[in-house]
Amino acid sequence: MRITVFGAGGVGGFYGARLQSAGHDVSFVARGSQLAALRERGLEIASPTGNLSLGTVRVTDDPREVGESDLVIVAVKSWQLAAAAATMRPLIGEHTTVLPLLNGVEAAEQLAQSLGTRDVLKGLTRIISFIETPGRIRHAGAQPYVALGEIDNQKSTRAQQVVDAFRDAGVAAEIPTDIDVALWEKFLFVVPMGGMGAVTRAPIGVVRTIPETRALLHRAMGEIDAVARKRGIAMRDGIVDRALAFMDTLPAAGTASLQRDIAEGRRSELDAWNGAVVRLGAEVGVPTPTHDFIYHSLLPQELAARGEIASP
Repeated sequence: MRITVFGAGGVGGFYGARLQSAGHDVSFVARGSQLAALRERGLEIASPTGNLSLGTVRVTDDPREVGESDLVIVAVKSWQLAAAAATMRPLIGEHTTVLPLLNGVEAAEQLAQSLGTRDVLKGLTRIISFIETPGRIRHAGAQPYVALGEIDNQKSTRAQQVVDAFRDAGVAAEIPTDIDVALWEKFLFVVPMGGMGAVTRAPIGVVRTIPETRALLHRAMGEIDAVARKRGIAMRDGIVDRALAFMDTLPAAGTASLQRDIAEGRRSELDAWNGAVVRLGAEVGVPTPTHDFIYHSLLPQELAARGEIASP
């Protein structure tokens, strides 16, 4: 399969390397120091599931140099998505499939508005991974997992082909019964973890242990569950308790990407995480006081990272 990975960070770099190692024809679209490192030294993956070193990878910052692909994996930050959609058109042909692996619940619809619903699947991944140094991805936790499906939730041959490609690469992948439920259940898990971690500046092992912060995690998850149900998502009963129990299995030092970005003064996905809970809840009349607090508490740092206000 001819695959282009748009964004070679923790998610795109990891999965692109695994797919290339499995024999697929993979190209990366990257930028900055990551682009330079991939060109000079290739791509290295450090992972408890097995290290991987690719001495040579095909990488560019110009999608026109790649051309039409069978599969485009979109692995940029949510705030980069609009710009990515505008520049990836040279990758899109009559039979191209576009798979977003972003955090949040709105990426597929945003891509479909730009590219058309014919091309786009819905997708999610569970993995804790990040750029340790340019050209080196650190997989720090969570068994790599990908779920995907058509926007209309119907079975399709192309979705199964993408699942098969990931499985060939040793990645657990599936088409869930309801991709929207899968997206919202991940959203329910990662957004409270990221927001609470960013506010407290503490890893998950601390946040989940202190009774007061654990209670806030539980409330934040419950608000997302309520918003999802009001929006017609068939959330499973007991999902909040199961999500919190799963959080207890993560490495104690684990942090979410949103927390790391805010702590290091970078622009984050705050608007697509806690901000989206506030916005999507308000649209259907569901109060989200915990996420209101998290979002508004972190907003000054986020605006400073964007250069919209002076650093607080």
